[in-house]
Amino acid sequence: MLCDAVLPACLKVEPHSVPDSAAITERKLTDILCEGCQAVGRSWIEPLGLKIHRFSELLSSDVRAAVREQAQNLPLDQIDQLLVDGLALGEHALAGALRYYARGTLPSDAAAESVLRRFLEASILSARAVTALLDAIKFDVAVFHHGIYVPQGPTGAVCRSRGLRVVNWNPSYRRNTFIFSEGDTYHHTLIDEPVDSWQKMRWGQREEAQIMSYLESRQSGTRDWIWFHERPDADIERLVAETGVDLAKPIIGMLTNVMWDAQLHYPANAFPNMLEWVLQTIRWFAKRPDLQLLIRVHPAEIRGTVASREPVLHELQRVFGKLPANVFVIPPESDISTYAAMEQCDAVIIYGTKTGVELTSLGIPVIVAGEAWIRNKGLTLDARSIDEYFTLLERLPLRQRMAPEVIARARRYAYHFFFRRMIPLPFIVPQDKKIYRLAAGRLSELKAGNWPGLDVVCAGILTGSPFVYEAERLGLHDEALE
Repeated sequence: MLCDAVLPACLKVEPHSVPDSAAITERKLTDILCEGCQAVGRSWIEPLGLKIHRFSELLSSDVRAAVREQAQNLPLDQIDQLLVDGLALGEHALAGALRYYARGTLPSDAAAESVLRRFLEASILSARAVTALLDAIKFDVAVFHHGIYVPQGPTGAVCRSRGLRVVNWNPSYRRNTFIFSEGDTYHHTLIDEPVDSWQKMRWGQREEAQIMSYLESRQSGTRDWIWFHERPDADIERLVAETGVDLAKPIIGMLTNVMWDAQLHYPANAFPNMLEWVLQTIRWFAKRPDLQLLIRVHPAEIRGTVASREPVLHELQRVFGKLPANVFVIPPESDISTYAAMEQCDAVIIYGTKTGVELTSLGIPVIVAGEAWIRNKGLTLDARSIDEYFTLLERLPLRQRMAPEVIARARRYAYHFFFRRMIPLPFIVPQDKKIYRLAAGRLSELKAGNWPGLDVVCAGILTGSPFVYEAERLGLHDEALE
């Protein structure tokens, strides 16, 4: 299934590829973006000799006109909550627009409203196209990238509503690995993954040594697809000098994430969004001068694929002017090691960062306020409401590390998260300017039995078996770790 320049907005629309929003609002993406995107799709798919279903063939001119009118006339304050045939298509439209603007909230101007309406139109059209395809052909399983934004989010919503199995995939953190999830994007499934999937795995000194070696490498990212610091600085004296934090008084760490990223609805979140969490937390600490709050702003704000246009520091200056005397900040451009800084903390508060998996493996207590994947694992203090969150903060300082048996459990989960859920496909390798390329030269290289990770993926798609690569049995397929 390929889009052939039918959608007026999509995941490919990013600040660097479409710097002028007028290209979206005036429907000029065909000239700027669509031609190259279609060429890539055709070059990969057409040689396979498979039937290609194009959006233009699935959406009549009448349907397109009706959807355009619907998106244009819907009251603005109803867009993010819009349900179409019971599907939350407005949510995916808003997530796409926020990603384009690289903000947690949209600018309050006419251009941003028009961009949001183009994403809404694209979201509804995507759902209509998939619906038309499923009306015509019976499928057993739908396999597609990511699972959120447009068109992937609406595609998944339609498939699930029709009882069709959904498999989503995405590059994961370790180099040469991918994560596959059954039923929905991994942003959702990892939060509710049953603990039985990793509690009963084989565990010994070898596995613990492997995960601790890898976690150490995370500080520089040398074994990952993407990393944010070439040479992170673990000098604690520099931390003190640059932030002003006092090591003699209790320090509570706070790790932000990028505000625009994966802005979907998560029922478990204690706060409506990350910024509100940050602001209310600072106000709480302002009343606790016996504690210090050390905020580490995520480096991806400036070094990520899509740099944030709503920086946390800017928002803090706008709201507070001057921060409370006991609140300190490590800015996103700083190469101070996040891990070294957090090791100085009594506890760390997180919202949606995966760093909670790493911190608990080091025995550092973690409080979770948002959609972090470490939630629901019996390893962290999880807040499910604002009141519960502040009740947890009242327990600070904790003045102790996690119990040894809980640390052991955390390392077991970290092994599962980084080595078992991240499936190695060694024939897909890093490439300059693009994240990866296919290194296999012949189809015969991919036959069953050649690559254990590929066997796991194929079995999961075809039979519904778990997308879990048993690294403790099959090996890591990472020379640096073996």
